[in-house]
Amino acid sequence: MERYLVTGSSRGIGRAVAERLAAPGRELILHGRDAAALALVEASVIASGGAAKVVRGDLGRHGTIGRLVAAVGEGELAALVNNAGSAVVKPVGEITRAEWEESLTVGATAPFLLVQALLPRLAPGSTIVNVMSIAARRGFADWSAYCAAKFALEGFSQALREELRGRGVRVVNVYPAATDTALWDGVPGSWPRRRMIAPAEVAEAVAYALSRPSGVLVETIEVGDLSGPI
Repeated sequence: MERYLVTGSSRGIGRAVAERLAAPGRELILHGRDAAALALVEASVIASGGAAKVVRGDLGRHGTIGRLVAAVGEGELAALVNNAGSAVVKPVGEITRAEWEESLTVGATAPFLLVQALLPRLAPGSTIVNVMSIAARRGFADWSAYCAAKFALEGFSQALREELRGRGVRVVNVYPAATDTALWDGVPGSWPRRRMIAPAEVAEAVAYALSRPSGVLVETIEVGDLSGPI
């Protein structure tokens, strides 16, 4: 049975990815913080013929990484999808140290720790997918913590790709344009959500990358118009 680990899968892009990947012969390890939302995703995966394990927890809290690794257990992992993120949208003078550290922990440190811990489970042909953002390439006013985390993940991904290339483990970065998710519910200001892309479009890009034969290198995928505002 193929196994996939998707972080931040309780809603938004992560949920869309999990539901898109669900199929007979696949086990989805679903991570998120909202137990009720995770239960809905679990039910959807099972309804599609897949199997599911749920690991609830904050990636910034002690023990969550260990429980995810334990859920993977022995055997190979077909894909690790680093999707979870934390958006702090404030002028730089108003960001607390705790908010800054949480953004970097969830957005960059957690992917590093998961990759490091799961390397023995990533055999040739396995894929690491990092869900990035336009904010991994451009800076935006009031998004300094989010941009810092995404820029850090970008640098880590590029170095990791070169390090793992000889092992046959692919590292794919997916760059969505602004995506209509619940993240925007807590962001101050007026945002053109009707013009944003849908989470399902990002999920389709992830599924495409994972479906490529092992010898086909798809290292970056852009989804939507990345030339516009965040």
